[in-house]
Amino acid sequence: MSKNAKHPEPQSMKPAHKIVSREEWLAARLPLLAEEKELTRRSDELARRRQELPWVRIDKQYRFATDDGKASLADLFRGRSQLLIYHFMFGPDYTAGCPSCSSIADGFNGSVVHLAHHDVTLSAVSRAPLAKLQAFKRRMGWSFPWASSHGDDFNFDFNVSLTEKQQLEGTVEYNYRREPAWSEAGIGDSLTKRGEGPVAEIAASTGTDVAAFTRERPGLSAFVLQDGVVYHTYSSYSRGLDGLWGMYQWLDRAPLGRNETGIWWRRHDEYETPPQNTGSCCQG
Repeated sequence: MSKNAKHPEPQSMKPAHKIVSREEWLAARLPLLAEEKELTRRSDELARRRQELPWVRIDKQYRFATDDGKASLADLFRGRSQLLIYHFMFGPDYTAGCPSCSSIADGFNGSVVHLAHHDVTLSAVSRAPLAKLQAFKRRMGWSFPWASSHGDDFNFDFNVSLTEKQQLEGTVEYNYRREPAWSEAGIGDSLTKRGEGPVAEIAASTGTDVAAFTRERPGLSAFVLQDGVVYHTYSSYSRGLDGLWGMYQWLDRAPLGRNETGIWWRRHDEYETPPQNTGSCCQG
């Protein structure tokens, strides 16, 4: 390349936005504010409808391994009447937790104490053996409760774990729909809609391949304990977890938004220190 040749300018550095006066900015901001308020009202209504869903009695005796020993599903409530379980992608063959789930966990780790003082226990559950979960939890510096369902049906019954046989036969039920039979080109799309490349990259970071990695799925399930009986009240999966992924709530309000071209996030101890500045939206 000639020394006079110009390198492509990073997209983030191009001054693409219109510059206006404060009065013109306010004229554009107020209609958006009205739409944001409507979205908030709609979100409040959806929350009310979640709470009005009928309950399903849980009679099956699930068993978990926890820091305090063997536990039942009722034990995971820790003396409270409500339980939220984050289905953290960490399968038996993983060498590290899913980086996406890890980013979500970074966000909810600090909420656990607040929820506990409002009669809600927030816990993660994964299928990896407890020792693996404990080691990774120490590495990440988290304090939330994390139970292992290794050897139990819990993850399978709540459609966040599946078998190789299910993958091959196309009998996987996830996010309330049936997935097609497994194929090298298609399985990643079922999880991220971005194709196999990014999924393979994430899978490699957990020490697995695409097939093994996607036998675990993310989700949230809610339960209530009433008169000694556990009831399932709600579950959400895939993009239904967006509201729990704290960093995206911030990015959606940043000048460049999500501004993604691939898998850019890492587990929080894997970033360069200090982070490298790859370009600013404010540079000319």
